[in-house]
Amino acid sequence: MKAFVTGATGFIGASIVRELLSDGVQVRALVRSGADTQTLQGLELELWQGDLLDCASLEQGIDGCDWVFHAAADYRLWTRTPETMYRVNVEGTRNVLHAALAHNIKRVVYTSSVGTLGNPGDGTPGTETTPVRLTDMVGHYKKSKFLAEREAEKFIDRGLALVIVNPSTPVGPFDSKPTPTGKIIVDFLNGNMPAYLDTGLNLIAVEDCARGHILAAQKGQIGAKYILGNRNLTLREIFSMLERITGLPAPKVRLPYWPILLAAYLNEGISRITGRQPLIPLAGVQMARKFMYFDATRAITELGLPQTSVESALGRAVDWFMANGHLKNRGIPYAT
Repeated sequence: MKAFVTGATGFIGASIVRELLSDGVQVRALVRSGADTQTLQGLELELWQGDLLDCASLEQGIDGCDWVFHAAADYRLWTRTPETMYRVNVEGTRNVLHAALAHNIKRVVYTSSVGTLGNPGDGTPGTETTPVRLTDMVGHYKKSKFLAEREAEKFIDRGLALVIVNPSTPVGPFDSKPTPTGKIIVDFLNGNMPAYLDTGLNLIAVEDCARGHILAAQKGQIGAKYILGNRNLTLREIFSMLERITGLPAPKVRLPYWPILLAAYLNEGISRITGRQPLIPLAGVQMARKFMYFDATRAITELGLPQTSVESALGRAVDWFMANGHLKNRGIPYAT
């Protein structure tokens, strides 16, 4: 059994690779020229140089594989060139799935996001069938992933054995960039999180999220969507967990939404002029207006999605960030 994995150097992708290798599956990982392969060091796999926008490299890389996991995406809350994000996330998805269809791949798992799903926003968890429209999408990342998911669905009608998974918010080791959620953890560790917004997220251990991808390939219904999530938590509850894990104090001040939104608009305007990443990404603040809670019952019931302790996953994330140079020489009374 051989699997082709895109996004293998990313947070979720690197965990998918590890889970596949632990199952004895051979892995061919798509990597761009000059990509940082730190998260894949020491693993026995085949690195395949190519690009989501290079159809020839995809066709050749997928040839001879049984499964395809398309986990690659341009994941940023702000970009000065949104057209690039749409090309990678929408056109890139189309290219991967076209190559998979041409090579009669046995099963394809496409990594979407809970951000493309409907969400009431009032604390009621969204599901795979909650109504949603493009106009509900906040920011270019969510919009591009929503459009990419619609492209993926077209390939199901063309006969591709495709399963869509919608991860919530994974946490754990090997978050090397880090992701926006990983940055929250790093900022907390470095004392750069003095206050918080009243919002909520659904967290899942990244290893469980990766295992959910493999279970989707093994057991998922073709054409179905599965939310890969675990526990719905307020941001305050997440910081309380981090306080217990590290011994560092959780922020106690809850910020009002509207002044932060105004500051985000100002930051966005400055960033458009300077080209620098805004300190307060507008899309992130707009997303925080809703409690991003989701119900993973379908994946738990149909796939057997693991539900490892979220607090232990946060602990592994803290361990990894501490061991990999993300702390600014700050003494932490860390309690394992």
